[in-house]
Amino acid sequence: SLRSADRDLITATEGPIREYPGSAHCCSACTMIDWLPRPVHRSALRVAHRLRHHWRKLAKPRLRGVCVILRDGDGRILFARHAYGPPEWSLPGGGVARNEAPEAAALRELAEELGVKPGALRLLGTVDETISGAPHTAWVFTATIDDLPEPDGREIVEVRFAPLDDPPRPTGAIALRRLR
Repeated sequence: SLRSADRDLITATEGPIREYPGSAHCCSACTMIDWLPRPVHRSALRVAHRLRHHWRKLAKPRLRGVCVILRDGDGRILFARHAYGPPEWSLPGGGVARNEAPEAAALRELAEELGVKPGALRLLGTVDETISGAPHTAWVFTATIDDLPEPDGREIVEVRFAPLDDPPRPTGAIALRRLR
């Protein structure tokens, strides 16, 4: 079981790419660039994030996403730092692909980005919000993990366990809102 004695801060390594049989990527672009070296992939994600932000402001598509409040054996919450976007700590998660169930999307994101498979996911609820000027519905799940997460080094570069009352700084407003 994962306890406080384990490392609190886990940084991505440049090791081999993890493969997840049966795992569907959120989009075809993700599968096309898996062969890129991680530093190049991270740079591409930063550019794509900026373009997506502007596209959302203009097109205002209806978006669907998931996040998971992952707890370790001591009840601490796992926070993640992305390779793109604002330099803040957030909760693990991501987009829900077309025709994908939110629970399946949450499990896929955790496997792809952190290499973990939690016990049962429990839906806490949904949050209707605006991200980059576009309407967004987020399914918020909770789960416990026993495994030590391994950031993929592409989307997630660091993860850290912290108590709810003392999250890492800076913590993003979206993560704080979803923790309420």
